[in-house]
Amino acid sequence: MDTRSEIREFLTSRRAKLKAADVGLPDYGPRRVPGLRREEVAVLAGVSVPYYTRLERGDLAGASDSVLDALARALQLDDAERAHLFDLARAAQPIGQPPRRRPAKHRIRPSVQQLLDAMTGAAAHIGNDRLDILAANPLGRALYLEMFDGHERPNAARFVFLDPRARDFYLDWDRIARDVVATLRSAAGRNPYDRDLTDLVGELSTRSEEFRQHWAKHDVRFHISGVKHFHHTQVGDLQLNYERLEVVFDTGLTIFTYTADPDTRSAQALNLLGSWAATGAAETESQAR
Repeated sequence: MDTRSEIREFLTSRRAKLKAADVGLPDYGPRRVPGLRREEVAVLAGVSVPYYTRLERGDLAGASDSVLDALARALQLDDAERAHLFDLARAAQPIGQPPRRRPAKHRIRPSVQQLLDAMTGAAAHIGNDRLDILAANPLGRALYLEMFDGHERPNAARFVFLDPRARDFYLDWDRIARDVVATLRSAAGRNPYDRDLTDLVGELSTRSEEFRQHWAKHDVRFHISGVKHFHHTQVGDLQLNYERLEVVFDTGLTIFTYTADPDTRSAQALNLLGSWAATGAAETESQAR
């Protein structure tokens, strides 16, 4: 991915989202394009107009942390957007561009798999920044039944945008789609030379018009916790709380857990799904002996 273009389009898109009234500036009538003018952002950030223009054209090389902080405040960036700006600035530093590379294949340590399997009351899986699902516990596989269908290591982004079943599975598909793209965009800022990530974005851009539209918005976010709504083919509708847990020893790997509030229909349905998953796992283990 071209870092200068990423910087230019990200800053331009954030500037376009702000109105003069949002930042306490007077508005003198119609504007040729939506959002703040470059001159206004420069004033808010405390830098010269030529310097801000240089930054927005994609040249963040040499920009200090204080300048980046001022720019983040001027554009009212949230935490995820601010982190993305700093990631792009690091990628722009003149240290010699590394070649596009394929990252080392992650190996799930046995103790991590044991941790997943011990979560009998929660659906859990472990993935990377590209949203590859590298391992799961039985309930996690049962929850994402369609995603794992025919795939030992599926990819959540491919499932969301390329598998028609995803639109029935996610009751809030539109939000999930936006979140997936924003998560991949954040990952691209952290790892601009990840060849597998670049290939994934290229594949999805080619095959999904909706992905292309979301990708062009340059939105980013932290996918940390929240609530998701599912329609499971076996147990019906589920409202589940999800949490993201970093695997500190294994850089780039994350455990996601899904639980239901106690004494709810979702809790009953998840327990039923867990019973089916445990029975299936026991039968598989028995057949393997």
